[in-house]
Amino acid sequence: MADLTPLAVAALGLLDERQMHPYEMFQLMVQRAEDRLVKVKPGSLYHTVDRLARERLVTAIGTEREGNRPERTLYEITDAGRLALTDRVADLLGAPINEYPVFPLAMAEAHNLPSGTVRALLTRRLELLEADVTAYEHNIEAARTRGVPRQYWIDAEYSLAMLRAEHHWITGFLAELAAGTLEWSTS
Repeated sequence: MADLTPLAVAALGLLDERQMHPYEMFQLMVQRAEDRLVKVKPGSLYHTVDRLARERLVTAIGTEREGNRPERTLYEITDAGRLALTDRVADLLGAPINEYPVFPLAMAEAHNLPSGTVRALLTRRLELLEADVTAYEHNIEAARTRGVPRQYWIDAEYSLAMLRAEHHWITGFLAELAAGTLEWSTS
């Protein structure tokens, strides 16, 4: 069996909670803001669930209908699916992998732009990061207030720490550019 994709991990995680149909899974992921962790669209989720069913990691257990809506197939995780989920999560937790984020690439090629342009773009990025930091802080506080156990939003704390680290690094980099202590010439 191939490694589980991030969307497959998320789908198995939901089905480990309870039986549901793919559209319900999609709605729950959006409601929980898990779409900030995994790129998800209804079509890709249906495709992923179909693949998991072919691999016998989930099984269809019946259909349900609400009103005039089409029938929806309910799925549940299998024992093999639960094992695949825990094995993949353990792999992801235990060893770092290069995910090839695009920001380091942009910084590696920033020398192709005038320093004033880089300063303006990174200043705008800082504003967006600050908005993201504020949103994460608000969401974490809301989860605390609602009594959601921390184990369910620990990823938000991690994301917040990464946003703050990026903000800190960019702030220092911009200070170097402004002070002229970093030589900058475009070819």
